[in-house]
Amino acid sequence: MGKLFSTLGPVHEEFIKKQRIFFVGSAPLNNEGHINISPKGYDVLRIFSPTEVAYLDLTGSGNETSAHLDENGRITIMFIAFEDAPMILRLYGTGRVIIPGMSEWEELMKHFDPLPGARQIIYVNIHAVKTSCGFGVPFFSYAGERNTLQQWAINKGEQGLEAYHKEKNMLSMDGIVTPLGKEFN
Repeated sequence: MGKLFSTLGPVHEEFIKKQRIFFVGSAPLNNEGHINISPKGYDVLRIFSPTEVAYLDLTGSGNETSAHLDENGRITIMFIAFEDAPMILRLYGTGRVIIPGMSEWEELMKHFDPLPGARQIIYVNIHAVKTSCGFGVPFFSYAGERNTLQQWAINKGEQGLEAYHKEKNMLSMDGIVTPLGKEFN
């Protein structure tokens, strides 16, 4: 049923490109810290090579993944087939956070649509790819993207987003400083 690979193959890439949602998992080093699982929508994930992916991370109410990556780098990205043949695909890797103003930001942003509220890019070096059956995952139909987050970011404007980042995105819920938090201090 489950298979382990060291890199993304063409079948994996094709599967990833069909998915409308993916989930990101990360955790702090502290065993009592909170494990984070975050859903991601929109067309924000890019495959750069069989061992490299990145996604454009939009402003949200928390910034757990960013804090965890800055602390320890560990990340898992999971894709699930809700339509067509069943499958679950996980990417295990080491990630890093790229924020506006860093030398890589402009070059990487060329690969993404400039979405309102873009706060950082999560870049992942993959060390393992694992597939599993997904036989227990129900069918769901895609009805479309919600425009709520993008409209919220547009309404906030640049200054409003910066203030929001300072208020909500500088620390993880466990008190770990995020790269945005380091940038503002």
